[in-house]
Amino acid sequence: MSRSARPKQFLPLIGATSLFQKTLERVSDGARYTRPVVVTNAEYRFIVAEQAAELGVPLEGILLEPVARNTAVAIAAAAAFAGQRHGADAVLHVLPSDHEVRVDPGYWQAVDAAAAAAAAGQLVTFGVQPTHAETGYGYIKASAAVGGGASPVERFVEKPDAARAGEMLAEGGYFWNSGMFMVGAGAFLGECGALAAETLEAAEQSVRKAREDLDFIRLDETSFSAAPNISVDYAIFEKTGKAAVVAVDFPWSDLGSWDAVWKSGSRDEQDNFTRGDVSLDQVSGSLVITDHPHVAVHGLSDVAVIATNDAVYVGRLSDAQKVGDVVKRLRANKLTAGLTEIHRTAYRPWGGYSSVLSGDRFQVKRLFVKPGRKLSLQKHHHRAEHWIVVRGTAEVTVDGTVTVLSENQSIYLPLGCVHRLANPGKIELELIEVQTGSYLGEDDIIRIEDEFGRA
Repeated sequence: MSRSARPKQFLPLIGATSLFQKTLERVSDGARYTRPVVVTNAEYRFIVAEQAAELGVPLEGILLEPVARNTAVAIAAAAAFAGQRHGADAVLHVLPSDHEVRVDPGYWQAVDAAAAAAAAGQLVTFGVQPTHAETGYGYIKASAAVGGGASPVERFVEKPDAARAGEMLAEGGYFWNSGMFMVGAGAFLGECGALAAETLEAAEQSVRKAREDLDFIRLDETSFSAAPNISVDYAIFEKTGKAAVVAVDFPWSDLGSWDAVWKSGSRDEQDNFTRGDVSLDQVSGSLVITDHPHVAVHGLSDVAVIATNDAVYVGRLSDAQKVGDVVKRLRANKLTAGLTEIHRTAYRPWGGYSSVLSGDRFQVKRLFVKPGRKLSLQKHHHRAEHWIVVRGTAEVTVDGTVTVLSENQSIYLPLGCVHRLANPGKIELELIEVQTGSYLGEDDIIRIEDEFGRA
């Protein structure tokens, strides 16, 4: 379900909203937080803006990373940006956007304790009280207590094997490293300067030379690319003398596997977690999710079944952390690599499209356009198109001539014509697009004008 074009943080894995949206909701209280800053890959900029708008959460800025360089420079860039806007005393609550967190009074007590410690100059991480011998997380050793304040970090422990994880759980004083932090902008940048000078230089220069693009802030590519590809744990937290941990026991998971989703979700009397059109008969301890076909499962236990409109995964739920091995094999085979990259449904800032049928020299797609949105003014060198309106109203421009179409009407776009599709109505526009030609790839789009800055 998580593809490189739409990874797990943008999916509604548990509940109706995505993990990213749930993260935004946790920082949307204006009495406690200023407007959030989002750091993301440029490829995800429109998804971020759209999902924030769906919640009605205004953002301070969307910082676009031109290349992937891990968390150290990403957090440093956010700190430099926040320092510009709010001063060096600004305190940043740094949150991964793909975690499932249950907010309770203990959560807010921990946030307040961490904020106080960060305001005093400490670099704070949140350590989750372990409930089992987990091998998928790193650990933090500290003399900390749930409900208390920040305590000095004694050491960080890499992801252990099962035996070592059991030993640490029995010994006590070890916490899961959650990857959530609370830091003062000035204090964090100061430690970057002392411990990771290249990271600091890259972050500050990329923010200083950034340029605005619509509602986004594009970090300078040359500066940002010079940053080492290193995590904030390795670059800063494992070296600094200012590291502290606040111990927490609120429900938390990084949802790194399907069994983690099963553990975090609401289950029925037979211990099953389901989502979508699912029928179960004599099934127990299982997870079944579908976003397209109806899935029926009979007479099984401890299974994970994940169905999308172009792929199905079936495996033992207890082995769900090994699904990454399957993905690696799919990615390595050119015949299946596409399954790891894009969904059959692709999302765009104006709406999106789904592939319905394709063959030699033809392709059929379902297009959906949001009210008030329009596609770029464009042309194609290798294909002609035929649009049939299924629902809503379409405003079609072909070589300067504007035609308004309603349901069941259609229009032909000859090869090489300059055209644009818009939705002037109040409901979503849905149409069927039939493409014919010698080449039907998405890179045969020559954009002439585009309200989303892609021309």
